[in-house]
Amino acid sequence: MQHQNKRKSFQKTDKMQFEKLDHIGIAVKDIEKSNELFALLTGKKAYKLEAVESENVMTSFFDGGNMKVELLQATDATSPIAKFIEKRGEGLHHIAFEVENIEEKMKDFEAKGFRLLNKTPKKGADNKLICFLHPKDTNGVLIELCQSIEISEQ
Repeated sequence: MQHQNKRKSFQKTDKMQFEKLDHIGIAVKDIEKSNELFALLTGKKAYKLEAVESENVMTSFFDGGNMKVELLQATDATSPIAKFIEKRGEGLHHIAFEVENIEEKMKDFEAKGFRLLNKTPKKGADNKLICFLHPKDTNGVLIELCQSIEISEQ
């Protein structure tokens, strides 16, 4: 029996899981060249460059109006982004949704049969706590849950 069949079905009483689409993440080989490309595409420069040492990535962010675009370049061969590019090439890596209470949402998704790639939220880029849902449970799309970190939480 596949894991997907163990998921609970949607009920009309289920509460909204996401507040909004926060960003899409794109795996790139060369963040400098990709920043130039996305500056041409969006008409804006990246507003933020940030290293996320726990994930071995360099990120840059573009304001996309209602959501952001995050470019991710591996800084180490062991990075999940390096492995992704080696297997699939550059391209869409994940879709991130903003949530108010990431720990509560993680419990909700786990109770519904989704596998979490990390059991506790971890610090991500752009001042967020993050957790990923296993792509085998989400039609092959890596879904990120993210919650803004309040000043007092840092």
